Amino acid sequence: MTQLKIIVEKASDWTGLYPSADVILASDYLADADTRQRCRVINLCRQYDYLSTGYYCSLLAEARGHKVLPSVKTLRDLSRRQWQEVLALNVKIDEKLNAIAGTSDSVSLLVCFGKTEAEPLAELARALFEQIAAPILRIRFKRKSGWQIQSLETVPLGQLQEAEQTLFANALDSFSRLIWRKPRARKEYKYDLAILVDNQEPMPPSNSTAIKRFIKAAAKQGIMAETIGRGDINRLSEFDALFIRATTSVNHFTYRFARRAQAEGLVVIDDPDSILRCTNKVYLTQLLKTHKLPMPPTRILSRADMGSEQALIDELGLPVVVKIPDGSFSVGVKKAGSREELAAVMQEMFKDSALLLAQRYLYTEFDWRIGVLAGQPIYACRYFMAKNHWQIYHHSSKGTASGGFDAMGTFEVPKPVLKAAVAASKLIGNGFYGVDLKQNGNDISIIEVNDNPSIDSAVEDKYLGLELYDVIMTEFKRRLDERG
Repeated sequence: MTQLKIIVEKASDWTGLYPSADVILASDYLADADTRQRCRVINLCRQYDYLSTGYYCSLLAEARGHKVLPSVKTLRDLSRRQWQEVLALNVKIDEKLNAIAGTSDSVSLLVCFGKTEAEPLAELARALFEQIAAPILRIRFKRKSGWQIQSLETVPLGQLQEAEQTLFANALDSFSRLIWRKPRARKEYKYDLAILVDNQEPMPPSNSTAIKRFIKAAAKQGIMAETIGRGDINRLSEFDALFIRATTSVNHFTYRFARRAQAEGLVVIDDPDSILRCTNKVYLTQLLKTHKLPMPPTRILSRADMGSEQALIDELGLPVVVKIPDGSFSVGVKKAGSREELAAVMQEMFKDSALLLAQRYLYTEFDWRIGVLAGQPIYACRYFMAKNHWQIYHHSSKGTASGGFDAMGTFEVPKPVLKAAVAASKLIGNGFYGVDLKQNGNDISIIEVNDNPSIDSAVEDKYLGLELYDVIMTEFKRRLDERG
């Protein structure tokens, strides 16, 4: 289990806060040369100036392989006022600051671990902390032609007023729940795993029962797993690994989580490179073509192809399937049965993407889905088309319907299907992928490779049961042990 250490310069700095065995003096931390313990360090020293005690605590923490907040890079940015270059705020703040400021031309905002008492500025506080990860920050805004950040500085814990201490304590509790775990619970686990979910997602890659099974399977491997949400990116330093169980996209919080976790040194499934490669079908198409893997005849279209629909039909036949590059669960996929319909589909879909994919329609009763983890197939499903529809998922005004499924052992899958699935996944990386394929006799066509494939209770686990979750958590354990 990773140990948490909260560093203060004087014991009096923690006065008024809930007692915790995790709080240690800076002098004790600096004198402790033991680098065998895996630690998360929250540095609450009074100053972080170059060569100060606070500076050396962060410096030695990084040298010892501990994960520390704030990092030396953050301290350097703060001391050199480079935060002005680091900050890239996309939050619209003028209207919110106007409401808070009234007739005043200045506003002071205290941010503790990304939290603030000023609820209208909560989004701004989170954005600031994501880019300048220091435990306690005070930001002063000045109104000129518009609102600008006048100053940004760290605040010593001992200088907080009583109400500010309450904000700090609540923010720390939210940021690092490891502090309040009972010692007995800590000793049972060697690693901590964050499972990222999105409770607002209508079609998540794992249902609630599957998530519970992942948590139980993790515990069998000595891993304490818990779910986190889109607002918990700054808690990642608490964990040793991240398992993304929310539908991924590049322009999305899941990708930001993957990148942050990778930068923090966590074991990540799926990693940001896999997300980049899998979520764009244009990339996948070119990758499969380059490596001569079987796929349906496909063309990458640009807006310059508008008006060339007949040539496209001559090449691919009718009907033609048109896809946006980053769709999922059959969203952003349309079938055109005539030249006029193809022109209308292209015109509509080019409003959202500079490139499209046109693909020969291959009729099959089902699609294969092969789950591949670290280059090895671990489960297999056949997904059947929705009733009276040509896709697995049928999205309509009445909702979303799906076809049936059939789970089976990988040994039952035709060898050419398994071979193509493994070959395609290896082009992406060494993560966890779901490879979709069509089979017509001896002809195999790779449709796509999905990062973050579905694992739903009573669907993908229908054949292996709890063993499927054990296999995935065993791989997490292997990677964590290998990382050391």
